[in-house]
Amino acid sequence: MDIKRSGSQPSRRQPAEYFTGAVRLDPLNEAPAPARAVCASVTFEPGARTNWHTHPFGQTLVVTAGFGLAQVWGEPIRVIRQGDVVWFPPGEKHWHGAAKATAMTHIAIQEAFDGKTADWLEPVTDGQYSGEIAPD
Repeated sequence: MDIKRSGSQPSRRQPAEYFTGAVRLDPLNEAPAPARAVCASVTFEPGARTNWHTHPFGQTLVVTAGFGLAQVWGEPIRVIRQGDVVWFPPGEKHWHGAAKATAMTHIAIQEAFDGKTADWLEPVTDGQYSGEIAPD
């Protein structure tokens, strides 16, 4: 058994190479091989978001605070709220982040393939971020 004590792992600002705006990652767990699970709590300040990206084995998001947005390539933007659980299948091109005026925190759970949990693509433009929101 391995217990990660609260506060024992430093928070990390996420790089502008893969994110727009202020994003903080707090590591939760990275299972040792042969396991592949990686999970982290990620906080997006208002307006912050990921680049477009995919995951080799998919990704689960558990929204723990705030109000955010998520979009799959070619589909309308979807609103995500505290308590929502979002699943992106393997290889599905998507982005996620905070709404314009509200921060959002989620737990991200994904599996690594050859040490990599995501394939990072182009930034989400301001026009894409401000696009059509799907009705609930």
